[in-house]
Amino acid sequence: MVFVRQSMPTCPPKLQQRRVLKKILMVAFVATAFTCVAQKKDIRLEDIWAQPTFRFDYVYGLNSMKDGEHYSSIDETTGNVDEYDYASGKKAATILKVADLVPEGKKDPIQMEDYQFSDDEGKLLLPTESDAIYRHSEKSNYYVYDRKSKKLMKLSEGGKQMYATFSPDASMVAFVRDNNIFIKELATNKEVQVTSDGLFNSIINGAADWVYEEEFSFAQAFSWSPDGKKIAFYKFDESKVKEFQMAEFGTLYPGNYKYKYPKAGETNSVVSIHIYDVAGKSTKTVNIGPEKDQYIARLQWSKDPNTLSLLRLNRLQNKAELLFANAQTGETKIVYVEESKTYVDIHESQGDFCHFLENKQQFIIMSERDGFNHLYLLDMNGNLLNQITKGTWDVMSIEGIDEKNKTIFYISTEVAAIDRDLYSVGFDSSNKKKLSTGAGNNKPDFSRTCKYYINVFSDANTPYMITLHNASGKQLRVLKDNVELKKKLREYKISPKEFFTFKAASGDILNGWMMKPADFNPNRKYPVFMTVYGGPGVNTVNNAWGGADFFWHQLMAQKGYIVISVDNRGTGGRGAEFKNCTYKQLGKLETEDQIDAAKYMGSLPYVDKDRIGIMGWSYGGYMSSLCITKGADYFKAAIAVAPVTNWRYYDTIYTERYLQTPQENASGYDENSPINFVSRMKGKYLLVHGTSDDNVHFQNTVEMVTALTKANKQFDLAIYPNKNHGIYGGNTRLQLYNKMTDFLVQNL
Repeated sequence: MVFVRQSMPTCPPKLQQRRVLKKILMVAFVATAFTCVAQKKDIRLEDIWAQPTFRFDYVYGLNSMKDGEHYSSIDETTGNVDEYDYASGKKAATILKVADLVPEGKKDPIQMEDYQFSDDEGKLLLPTESDAIYRHSEKSNYYVYDRKSKKLMKLSEGGKQMYATFSPDASMVAFVRDNNIFIKELATNKEVQVTSDGLFNSIINGAADWVYEEEFSFAQAFSWSPDGKKIAFYKFDESKVKEFQMAEFGTLYPGNYKYKYPKAGETNSVVSIHIYDVAGKSTKTVNIGPEKDQYIARLQWSKDPNTLSLLRLNRLQNKAELLFANAQTGETKIVYVEESKTYVDIHESQGDFCHFLENKQQFIIMSERDGFNHLYLLDMNGNLLNQITKGTWDVMSIEGIDEKNKTIFYISTEVAAIDRDLYSVGFDSSNKKKLSTGAGNNKPDFSRTCKYYINVFSDANTPYMITLHNASGKQLRVLKDNVELKKKLREYKISPKEFFTFKAASGDILNGWMMKPADFNPNRKYPVFMTVYGGPGVNTVNNAWGGADFFWHQLMAQKGYIVISVDNRGTGGRGAEFKNCTYKQLGKLETEDQIDAAKYMGSLPYVDKDRIGIMGWSYGGYMSSLCITKGADYFKAAIAVAPVTNWRYYDTIYTERYLQTPQENASGYDENSPINFVSRMKGKYLLVHGTSDDNVHFQNTVEMVTALTKANKQFDLAIYPNKNHGIYGGNTRLQLYNKMTDFLVQNL
């Protein structure tokens, strides 16, 4: 998916979820409901991007222990991994001390970046010295720590590893290096090479290619069977995928980085699935059908070690088939099929497609088959046993499954599309209960037995409140309340975030939020600064704390702007029809809705309708570019950061999911690409891009510049050498936000 800046703890590209300690941010991007009368200080860009002025408290490295009665987390002060009792809240033990992480022959401990338990919790895998590759991928030097002996062992001396994973009995660790799969036998220190044909930009074993990693949201492409006797893995043959190259600046003669990137309508990798027998050192190929131009979007073992599940999608992604493979023979059968007139949403950010039950007889899926995203219970033959949830709202995620009590815990938008509430319900749809209280956003982390959960609650004007609850929703204790942050915010001019709705020309009621200047006077006329993302299924109008630009929005409100964001058609939480209506015409309806938002704001008595500007990043940059071109009569200024300017330049999986291929739907590409409408532009336009953007290529900005020049349109341009899609590192963010602030002050 195209990058979207969301509320913490979501991170920019290449700050992967796994590197927990590296991601303990010292800057919180937060909001508050405190009134502004008594505030004294102005927020400075240095407070946001250069200094830890607005620290927040959080629980890092959270992991539920296998007994369901304890959890572990990383102590921010010591760096140790400690164990806590759910029921009492007391510290039960220190699992790992930093002082014990000194390799043999060294003086200093390793810098632990994350930790992964073996199934018996007797050993830990510790990645160090990690190098980010793409959004979810990285390579590291891994160490194995034995809790009983307190011995630390380097996993391999052959070079950095990727995706190191314990076997179920903790006797082995599988990993990927140089596009091949290896197994380390811990007792003998022997390293076994599983594959040998891996080759950069040609064959990948056990790791995803670029487009699978980006758009299906997984990078590790192998999995141990439940009994540890086999490893199932992907093989990507990307030899026929065209290369994209990026200049690498900083030397007398800039270098080139080349990687395989399939643009819309072009050739994808050919994917095959294989099963390696550990004892026999033999490999079988799984029968995934004769079609080569397809996707295997998920690979997952069922609870039966002889049954491997695969989710197969056709290239247009409007048909999904769940296959069960016999691990002994590699033969498959289709057990479930889902088709759509638009596309089948497999909810790629949610991980597994199936939630297999321990009884080995049933599994649970999420599906939009009735028009809204709901939960379904099926047997192992794919027969529907029960639609667990129903209603004109969406289930957003499955958070826990308690098989003993036949209860599932989930997050939904039943109350409102801007909220995320926690519910429990029986497998038979009985005993449904709303567990969360108060309007806002809930992010629970359940114990293994689902007896307890740790919840991160926030709303638009309340910082993170981290609490521990039992399964009935009763709060047992507060873990973090961010009281110090609340005190700090009282020193600053903070405007509350207000929610509003309006009726668009389409007849749809659209959700929005608004920040007014702290000294707002309804008798004055204010300029409006709109911020947008607008892409399929992604919301920016959330009743949640923070966001990477929240303080910047506060700063703009301090400067006299009304700041707003509106969720157009195509965004999530309101059912398939609302989300999928942009199919085959990305940008059209979304732009109409953002124009309607500008018109609505312009109709308000306290708004200067001739001073409305808009800014977006990635898909949002695409939207802001459309608004300043196709919507030129309504926007005075626009900022586009890392924008798509023509969907022909973007990747196959994402683009074709919503637009089909350029060969099949040329008009859908051309009629809503801002590059084709620059002649309409009237207002001021700032275009920003990093030259090493592996996601939305710098090519998009180059071609936009070419079109603007040809049309004799003036514009501002900011280029960031060697920066990726997130444009961060060093002093980059501070400089960029200074530039954007100055641009708006001068032109809006």
